[in-house]
Amino acid sequence: MKLYPQMDRYILIIAYILRIVRCYSSGEVTDACDDMAPQHFVTAQQSPAPFFVTADRSSFKEGDEITVRLLADSTPFIGFMLQARAVNGSSPVGVFTVTGGEAQLLTCNGQPKSAVSHTSASAKLSIQGTWRAPTLDGFNAIQFSASFVIGFSTFWVGVKSYPVTFSGTAPTPANSTSIPITSTTSASSTAVFPSQSSLSISSAGCGSSKVCFRKPLNCDPGVSPDCYFLSAMTSTRDTAIHLEMTGPSDGYIAIGFSDDQMMGNDNIFICGRDSNGIIQLQHAYSTGRRRPDIVPLGNVSDVKSSMKDDIISCSFTTRNPISTQRLVRSSSPYYLMFAHGPTSNGEIGHHTSTFISDTKMDISRPQVITNAIQPPIIKAHGALMLIAWMTTGSLGMITARYLKGVAKGKECWQDVWFQAHVFLMTLTVAATIIAFILSFSHVRGWSGGAHPVLGCVVMILAFFQPIVAMFRCGSQHRWLFLFNWSHALNAVAIKVLAVAAIFTGLSLIDSSEDKWLLKVMGGFVGWEATLYILLDVHMRCKRSDNEEGASESAYKVLLLVLFFLGNMAFLVVLLVGIGMS
Repeated sequence: MKLYPQMDRYILIIAYILRIVRCYSSGEVTDACDDMAPQHFVTAQQSPAPFFVTADRSSFKEGDEITVRLLADSTPFIGFMLQARAVNGSSPVGVFTVTGGEAQLLTCNGQPKSAVSHTSASAKLSIQGTWRAPTLDGFNAIQFSASFVIGFSTFWVGVKSYPVTFSGTAPTPANSTSIPITSTTSASSTAVFPSQSSLSISSAGCGSSKVCFRKPLNCDPGVSPDCYFLSAMTSTRDTAIHLEMTGPSDGYIAIGFSDDQMMGNDNIFICGRDSNGIIQLQHAYSTGRRRPDIVPLGNVSDVKSSMKDDIISCSFTTRNPISTQRLVRSSSPYYLMFAHGPTSNGEIGHHTSTFISDTKMDISRPQVITNAIQPPIIKAHGALMLIAWMTTGSLGMITARYLKGVAKGKECWQDVWFQAHVFLMTLTVAATIIAFILSFSHVRGWSGGAHPVLGCVVMILAFFQPIVAMFRCGSQHRWLFLFNWSHALNAVAIKVLAVAAIFTGLSLIDSSEDKWLLKVMGGFVGWEATLYILLDVHMRCKRSDNEEGASESAYKVLLLVLFFLGNMAFLVVLLVGIGMS
């Protein structure tokens, strides 16, 4: 042994090094319990970590369980360590439980199950564990702290969740108005935060301290229950953006940031019901016209929500850069979008209504954003449908039903009333077809909601109505009454559906707080119904007479003139309203 005095020294050095680096790929990192730093002899990264630590509650009491998630933004991690510590504390508290084979429990500072680490060096995008609070009352708040490793020389230490406060009170009952936000997707796709029992959102500060975007124009969600509202307020100290959104919906409301005024390739936050009817907050990116892809919420905090009388409200603070690209982050100005629609088993459906800002905007500059003006092609669509089914269509139907006795007489082998009816209904069908083509050429897809469904049904029935009429049997045929009844019933069905389509269409473009376009349309329908009733009563009273006298004909003509004048007055007002939308 004395012949090789240096060999013993080398063996001791090698043994010491092996002791230091032993078992780290398997996650047995109890040597790092105190500072949570890998023993890699290099300094931890100082840049913001591309990883997040989230908790599904903002407060707890003794013995409560909190679900904790470690989430990767886009770069997977191969190693990690997780502990719960009192705020500004240095020792782990509570115990963890984990499921699956990618995480294991460690004993730190003599406390079993007080830390969680990896079991292998496989790539990971998310890890989930459950933390149980200790039965002691010695701290006010805790934070979940984690270290993430993506390589021997690249790791982050002390990535923390937001503080979870000790309340000592019972958890919120499931049937109260305090709605816990949960996820409908896998643990790797979204983070979960709690809600508050009440949430007050108002227009105070709009234009002076925060950006506001709303419909109807200048509405206040604190006063009007029909107000769709979005506000954004940036912090002067860091990159935090506080967002608020509220509005009536039976499923969800959502806000988006886009490079253009079309849906697709947008950065979206969704606040809506999950499969249990409770409210969830999700972050998503949309691609094309398919359902948005849910992604991790990331660095989001202070999440609050409420739901009352079908009005959904959410507020939260995000420190994620606003970007329409998943990996490329930018602070460029964007168009603002607001959408709402139904949910089914926690999955959002196609939006029933949207409104979009008229210009790109910078949310760091307080201002009031106005809605985008409807494209001329959509205004033309609405105008044609109004003219078709509230003017030419109505006149054509009245002519066929009530003016046969007034406008009898052969002209070109047909009664005058019949020629007038055919001409007016041909204009109606032609205007409907043109309006249908205009809308689809602009949207270039299915826009969702009741309006396009009603419009398509009207288009189909209106298209086949004149085709079927070409096969009308002779005036003396015994089955003529079947044709007359079917032709009349189909016309009434088209009329009712067209009126419903017009109402739903006007609701999409009417941004006024008092919804005056819908009120005018309601008056329009009432006016038509009144004239129809008067003409029908007169016709039934005179049905026993074989020939109509001059006074009866004059009465019908007078009613027709009144109908036309009133019809034109309502039509002009609605066309002006569409032009101003």
